[in-house]
Amino acid sequence: MSTAGATADPLAALGALPGVADSVESVRKAVDRVYGHRVMRRRSNAITSEAALRGARGSAALSGADWALEEVRRRTDFSGDDESRTVGAALRLTAEAGQLLSIWRQSPLRVLARLHLVAAADKADQVGRPRKEGEQVDEPLVGLPLPSAAETHGRLDGLAGLIIAGGSAPALVTAAVVHGELLALRPFTSHNGLVARTAERIVLVGSGLDPKSVCAAEVGHAELGRDAYLEALGGYVSGTPEGVAAWIAHCGRAVELGARESMAVCEALQRGAA
Repeated sequence: MSTAGATADPLAALGALPGVADSVESVRKAVDRVYGHRVMRRRSNAITSEAALRGARGSAALSGADWALEEVRRRTDFSGDDESRTVGAALRLTAEAGQLLSIWRQSPLRVLARLHLVAAADKADQVGRPRKEGEQVDEPLVGLPLPSAAETHGRLDGLAGLIIAGGSAPALVTAAVVHGELLALRPFTSHNGLVARTAERIVLVGSGLDPKSVCAAEVGHAELGRDAYLEALGGYVSGTPEGVAAWIAHCGRAVELGARESMAVCEALQRGAA
């Protein structure tokens, strides 16, 4: 976020980076196409449920548990091994996200703590709070340098302040910054990727861009692939205007792909009703 300088609304300033306005407009058109589909007028709940399942599958895949969709759909026990627990955590977070929308704008740190508690499904001391100095982070798929606990706490407070203050930034920009900051900081001892992607979804839904939660960015992130995801994240962490803009564009493309997935579900449901 350093590219925003000391402006009164740093998130809005990021929206002025080269190419970001085009990404914002492209995302809006993709979302509008889904909401304009005739199936959405009659069976939006079914589309929301399917998007939640596919989004959880995509998020789990980026955290190392790349299961087929039908395996996620049929499985009932997610306690057997690390991959199973990762998929179970992703599903729990997807279900929990909708319950936290009203709290997010008033207390984002409380929401993040709750998300970590749900993901970890544990009552250990380090669960549900930012890590302390010296505590290890279990996030092997993100190899970026880990900020100190003191820096992490300070940046979390700054991020929370921006969210509470609101502003004129497009939803895509805010969602991408929340996602990028949480992955850069890895504030919890585990499950940071899953929490970051869920927080992105909360912003997209709570902002009104995708109120029915049918354009799961997690689907798009998984489709674009882990290598592209980590490369774009590296650009965000660099703090350069080009790097931050590339990360926002990457997140925008992920939302577009999530919208495309739900369009396909709409089409399938329409064919089945014909």
